[in-house]
Amino acid sequence: MQGIARLKYLMMSPRKIRRVVSLIKGKSVEEALAILRFTHKAAAEPLAKTIQSATANVLAIEGTSRLKAEDLSIARINVDEGPRAKRIEFRAMGRANRYKRRFAHLTVVVEGVPGEEAPTKKRAAGRKAAKAARADSETTVKKRSKKSAAKKAATAKKAKGKTAGKKTAKKENE
Repeated sequence: MQGIARLKYLMMSPRKIRRVVSLIKGKSVEEALAILRFTHKAAAEPLAKTIQSATANVLAIEGTSRLKAEDLSIARINVDEGPRAKRIEFRAMGRANRYKRRFAHLTVVVEGVPGEEAPTKKRAAGRKAAKAARADSETTVKKRSKKSAAKKAATAKKAKGKTAGKKTAKKENE
């Protein structure tokens, strides 16, 4: 299943957007959004919104009830050049420079294959195994804490014995 989202007339240079797109090409949707969240470039925000839109478009298609957001990956991202707006920058002595304001068109294609659901019996068995593993880890933690408490008590007794021995030795010397 594929979902497509387009963002047209983005007021940003396509070259700047392509630098950010190169970070996320071919990644899963979740991983791409995580990368974009911590990318400090202006192109990251509109790109993330377009990916989210493409994901929503896939999940809205009828017959994709088994499809989850984790199963989706970015199949293709195109950054095309849009029209150029001609602008004027005024300079000294009545002169003017012309420059071109660039626009971009962004196309994101997200696709995924629905994952197979495990039968409920296997799920229940997996839950029981996980619960047993947690119980085992908790008992080992308790045993460790008991051992450490016993060690602390033993060291405290030794420390008391050493100080008491020193005091008696001082009294005998006097």
